[in-house]
Amino acid sequence: MGKLLSSPKLLVIAIAAIVALLVSVGGGALGASFGLGFLGGPIPFISIPAERVAYIGSYPLLNSTIMFWFGGIILLFVAWRAGRNVKDVPSGWQNFMEAIYEFFSGTVDGVAGGGAKSGRRFLALVSTIFMVVVIINWVGILPGVGSVGRIETIDEWVHHHIHAVEEAERESHPDYSDKQIHQLALIHLLEEHGNDTFVAFDGNFIPLGQGEQARVPLHNIVTFTDKELDDLAKKVKNDEDVSDDPVYERIEHDIHEGVVKDVFTYDEGGSNETEYNFTGQTAGLLVPYLRGASTDINTTLAIAIVAMFTVQLWGFRALGVRGYGGKFLVNPIKQGPIATFVGILEAFGELTRTISFTFRLFGNMFAGEILLIAMAFLLPLIGIIPFMGLELFVGVIQAYIFAMLTLVFGVMAVASHGDHDSHAGGH
Repeated sequence: MGKLLSSPKLLVIAIAAIVALLVSVGGGALGASFGLGFLGGPIPFISIPAERVAYIGSYPLLNSTIMFWFGGIILLFVAWRAGRNVKDVPSGWQNFMEAIYEFFSGTVDGVAGGGAKSGRRFLALVSTIFMVVVIINWVGILPGVGSVGRIETIDEWVHHHIHAVEEAERESHPDYSDKQIHQLALIHLLEEHGNDTFVAFDGNFIPLGQGEQARVPLHNIVTFTDKELDDLAKKVKNDEDVSDDPVYERIEHDIHEGVVKDVFTYDEGGSNETEYNFTGQTAGLLVPYLRGASTDINTTLAIAIVAMFTVQLWGFRALGVRGYGGKFLVNPIKQGPIATFVGILEAFGELTRTISFTFRLFGNMFAGEILLIAMAFLLPLIGIIPFMGLELFVGVIQAYIFAMLTLVFGVMAVASHGDHDSHAGGH
């Protein structure tokens, strides 16, 4: 304590840290429960599938695709810097890339056994998987990723959700026309999601202090009553076209306009109610422009497929079609039903490895994204700082695990049955 008081710099740093902590606590979701929350904001829209942010011609550009391309550009830049002026005594980027190469070169040789020549076949894929996964994991936690985006309007939200309802209605009423199905699906969608909440945007921005409690219920954006929806549903089922019905026209107009219609209240518990007036503001969801590529299951599945497909190629090249394929396709007459069942399990095991690869990386990185969003919501300014360090570490560990499992599966694929038997006997 005496050292802190005797050093003005340390004292200023300590006071600044305490002030930042107090401002963060008071300005976030914790402070909102005490009437503060001046730095709060609603949680961005969280979706397991990646979201579309634009169209390039007819190609839908997803937010995770942008970050995957960005990670690829960084990786190409690093490789270019490392290889553009190769020196006998490496330095800078060349030294960095050679260190990674030497590490994985020694690792694959050690795991594969049989000397450097035996492990060389695995080096390119294993090191590439590690570098790609590390890069896409790390760029996924950059500032702005997951927090800056576009407004998904109420019209878009209805368009996204109504298809599933239409399919259910079509199964229940196969004799209805397409127009009847659409009208009934819209009515039932409003009935089921009338209390869903949306963000009110002041222009294209969400003002500070507008936290989760200030989200607007759907029935304050699209005005309707339960009785009106019931009456419309009865008309549709009676084979009436409600397109010109004043209530249905009003509902469609409100959906297309997508603005807050009236004042609403938020029940804070007990007798406390807060009134919010966002009348005339655009309502919708914040869809991030950028999202970590490894939080999209399509990315992790693609890497897993590449890894396991290459593992199969290694196996066929090393043992031949008969030698490697014999693990899966067993003659039940010559080798018996048990061996046939084991062969089926081997084939199923290759599939489960692909699935395990996919969900291991996706689950860890998606959970990390949710953690960062939650901490930024609870403690703005400082909440995510320690967890960003944790995510950097997790990103490296997950990349290393993915690469090492690929290497182990590859070594197992090129090992003959005799090798497996000798190892089993040795143990």
